[in-house]
Amino acid sequence: MLSCSIIPFDNKINRKNFHSTSDELNHYLKTQVSQDIKRRISSCFLALTDDNELAGYYTLSSTSLDLSDLSDELQKKLPRYPTVPAVLMGRLAIDTNYQGKKLGSMLLIDALKCCINAEIACYALIVEAKNQQAVAFYQKFGFIAFKSKADKLYYPLANLPKA
Repeated sequence: MLSCSIIPFDNKINRKNFHSTSDELNHYLKTQVSQDIKRRISSCFLALTDDNELAGYYTLSSTSLDLSDLSDELQKKLPRYPTVPAVLMGRLAIDTNYQGKKLGSMLLIDALKCCINAEIACYALIVEAKNQQAVAFYQKFGFIAFKSKADKLYYPLANLPKA
């Protein structure tokens, strides 16, 4: 496993050499993320190697979860509101030089810790998988597919202990 520290976004970190397999995620990190943070649209967290190289990142933002997308069993356990608060991990990207080193797992676990330790309540962490390989990655951690969309998954945070 790669040794990295995960920090809140810092504009001083060099982003120009970051290259994942997704042009869209590369472009976002290099051109848009600081504006989204300034506008309080999302938060971004960076994975830095011991040499201070940017190895990966993820973003979090608030959203809501429509209860009709959950299983009937889960709906019965929740209040009768149409939606409950949730957090969206909108982006997760690993530089190609660091893929296959469990960094995606480390970033996902960090995102779950951020959610569970937050002072503001949220029911679940939501992700939208880009492909079937990503769906399998999230399901390995216990994420559950929405009833209406197999590539949109959630993890009920009550399943985690306070980190």
